Amino acid sequence: MKISKLLAIATGFFLGFGGLGYWYVFIAGAPQFDPPDVSAQGTDMTFQLESFKSVAMGKTRQYGVILPPNYHQNTNQRYPVIFLLHGGHDDARAWADKYGIIPVLHQLYQEKKLPYSIIITPDGNDNRGSSALWDPQYFDGANGKLGTLIGSELVQEVKSRYRTLNQPQFWALGGLSSGGWGAFNIGLRHLNNFHILFSHSGYFTDTTGAANSPNLFIQKLPKSDLIPLRVYLDAGKSDSDLLASTQQFHQTLQRLGIENVFYAFPGGHGLSGPDYGWNYFHKHAVDSLSYVGQQFKSALEQLSKSSRL
Repeated sequence: MKISKLLAIATGFFLGFGGLGYWYVFIAGAPQFDPPDVSAQGTDMTFQLESFKSVAMGKTRQYGVILPPNYHQNTNQRYPVIFLLHGGHDDARAWADKYGIIPVLHQLYQEKKLPYSIIITPDGNDNRGSSALWDPQYFDGANGKLGTLIGSELVQEVKSRYRTLNQPQFWALGGLSSGGWGAFNIGLRHLNNFHILFSHSGYFTDTTGAANSPNLFIQKLPKSDLIPLRVYLDAGKSDSDLLASTQQFHQTLQRLGIENVFYAFPGGHGLSGPDYGWNYFHKHAVDSLSYVGQQFKSALEQLSKSSRL
């Protein structure tokens, strides 16, 4: 009798623990135990969800937008644009709600490391939806034309709806984890729209094949198309496979003569710690967007010079 009671208690414990684990991973999305500050108070910026009809996906799709301070007051000013792609089991809200992008933008604007920009956070989930079992397929495939949605349709939507600087040197596309892969998988196919690409602990070969592996795909592009490209890469030292993939891609860029920077930082993916998980992406968004800011400033200087000629 005592043994059966112990077995029942043990079974109940493991079922309860298993149910809690299922909720934590599949429902809650494995939230960070010590998340970064995501507060937008005192920043003059807000996150807003918008939607538009996507022909490529055959449905209405959402994206997030963070307009720069005084956007509605400075009605004659046009702005650079930054697309931020999320990783697995995330959505259009993740960069604001998890990774604290608004405090990062506030810091960079205050320090004048990034010109005021329009920030767009697409919903990168394909027709399978969001799940911990798979990453978004950031390409045109059997689960939807996500590459066309982000690389072309959403670009036109943003240009028509907001006051953007429309030249590709004022458009950046980046992401974290599978979103880092997606930024290059999509961006390299749409160099007419994006000249600045960046990745945080992403990867550059994909199981779907060479066509969706940026490390291979970029070597097939005409070198003349790659001259304007500017690339930022980082990877966590604890993400050994992602670090190796990023370093290999960096070496490919070096061999092709493409301007790029690469950093290996402490930490990487994880659930807690100042250098892990959401904290890693929050911290190093400062680095990537500072790099983007340098490219925007250079492009603005060139635009100013040409307008004076």
